[in-house]
Parts: sequence; structure tokens; C-alpha cells
Amino acid sequence: MQQTLVAGVRESRWRPALFIVLVIVLVLSALLSLAIGRFAVPVSHVAGILASALLPMEPWWTPVEARVVELIRIPRVLMAGLAGAGLAVAGSALQGIFRNPLVGPQIIGVSSGAAFGGALAILLSESRYLLIGLAFACGMLAMVIVYSISRQQGRASILMLVLAGIVTSAFFSALVSVTKFVADPDDKLPAIVFWLMGSFASASYEKVWLIAVPVIIGSAVIYLMRFQINVLSLGDEEAHALGVKVERTRWIALTAIALISSAVVAAAGVIGWVGLVIPHFARMLTGPDHKVLIPAAMLIGASYLIHVDNVARTAIAAEIPVGIITALIGAPIFGLLLRRTANKGWTSE
Repeated sequence: MQQTLVAGVRESRWRPALFIVLVIVLVLSALLSLAIGRFAVPVSHVAGILASALLPMEPWWTPVEARVVELIRIPRVLMAGLAGAGLAVAGSALQGIFRNPLVGPQIIGVSSGAAFGGALAILLSESRYLLIGLAFACGMLAMVIVYSISRQQGRASILMLVLAGIVTSAFFSALVSVTKFVADPDDKLPAIVFWLMGSFASASYEKVWLIAVPVIIGSAVIYLMRFQINVLSLGDEEAHALGVKVERTRWIALTAIALISSAVVAAAGVIGWVGLVIPHFARMLTGPDHKVLIPAAMLIGASYLIHVDNVARTAIAAEIPVGIITALIGAPIFGLLLRRTANKGWTSE
């Protein structure tokens, strides 16, 4: 008991330092992202351009540099940071709600469902509001299907969740293929294909608002439910005993998760594996308490996706879709986690 109290005191001491470090890393990541690219801008010029929005000063940068930073790179960095933060929060909440480490929007079919909704919206109209609406509806539908298939005798095992996610993802991927098959090959089809690969190349302040409002609202709802998610991670019986209305709490959280995922899909396309990988790294630093896990995952996810986008637009002459890079990183990590989980015997739970 005494050792536990001492460990808790030590943990509470280093947590503020951890968050200070994560915030500094995020700020430096954003500054670096604003500076690098095919048209390089010195970091000192970037800092001056940003400061000039608040303070009157004599410019030591060129007008071209100011336009590149203000009109092209700031929206892109904001979109990447918001998408990474939102997906990391969604993944952290999903892993807590379902009580297993292998759950993420990509694994349980939410991303595939949202992808179909978005592709269908592009096929039918050019309205971004229809895009986010259909992405949300289909992402929520995919989550309901996975949850219904995997739930057995009042609980959802890891193995059943993964298998249900594979089945649901395959179904919605087939629907996406049908959508691409009937799309106009000269107009709609290229737009759908490029959008499905995930990219921040078309970033704008309008898209920043499109992704910011749902992500902020959904993340706020999840953070306000952090204590309920902690209780749900103990199991349904324990949650009932502690007075938590399990089903209602779970569906409120799942709706917020679907809202975040659909907003990211609507604004930037399908960017997978962030919600699976980042919560694991955050949990290594903070432990399982969602009070600190969620904000830590948010900061790490934002920095991570900003750097992934940096690689996407600077690695080669042609820009690489962000979704390809996150899949190349996330899929092997998921394989390692699955193997580790199987070795511990969790797949039968």
C-alpha cells in the first residue's frame, strides 16, 4: 500500500513535465512543418510572420514567404494536427470502451464505413456538408454492425472484434468498389480515388473549420466522459455496480467517436492506423487513466500526423498520400501487437 502511494506521488510529479515536453514538441513540429517544403522558409522568418499577426513589426521576410506560410502551410498544419489529435482521442476511447488494445477506427470498420459514405457523397454531389453527413452515418452504421456481431454473452472479445471488423471493412470496401465502378471515369472517379488515399494537399481554412468543429466537440465529449470510460474499462458488471448506465454511456461515446472519424474522412480522406498506434505510445507514458491518457494521445497524435505529412510532401518529387504512409507504419505495428496479445492469451477473452 505504501509503495502504491509513493508511486502515485512520483507519477503526479512528472506528469506536468511530460505534458510540457509534449506541448513543446508539438509547437516545434508545427514550426518545422511551416518552414520545410519545396519552397523553404527559414524558421526565423516563419516565427516573424506568425508574430506579425499579433504585434506590429518591420518585416524581414519576403511577401512570397508570407503568402506561402499564411495561405498554404498554416491550413495544412492545422488540418494535420487536428486530424491526428482527433483520431488519437477516438482510438484511446475505443480501446477503453471495448477493453482491448487492438481496437481503432480502422480495425472495427468505422473508417471503411465513413469511406463509403464519403465516396457516395462525392458521386452524388459536391457538397461538403453531404460528405460529412454521409460519412458520419455510414461510419456509425459500421460501428453498430461490428458491435452487434462481436458481442457474445454480454461481452465483446478481442478476437471477435477483429474478425467482425474484417468482415465489416470488407463489406464496405466492396460498396466503395461499386461506387468507383459506376462513377464517371473522367470526373468523379479520379476525385474518389485521390480522396480515398488520404491527403492534406487541398488544405484550406474552410476545411480547417470543417474538421475543427466536429473534432473539438467530439473530443470534448469524450474527455468529459473520461471517468465513465475508466469504469467501462473495468467491465460491464463493475460499471453497473458503480452506477454507470453502460449502454447509454457507451453509445454516447461511440457517437462522438464516429463524429470525429467522419469529420477527418470528410476533410482529408481515409487516414488509417493513427487511432490504433498512438494510444499505445501514450499509454506507455501515462498509464491507463484516461484523465491523462486522452490529452497525451491528443498531443502525440497531432505531432505524429504533422511529421507524417512532412514526409508525404517532401520525400519525393510527387506528393505521397498520407494514408499510404500511415498504413505502412501502422500495419506492421498492429501485427506486432496482435502477436503480443495472442502470446498473452488475450484473444480468447
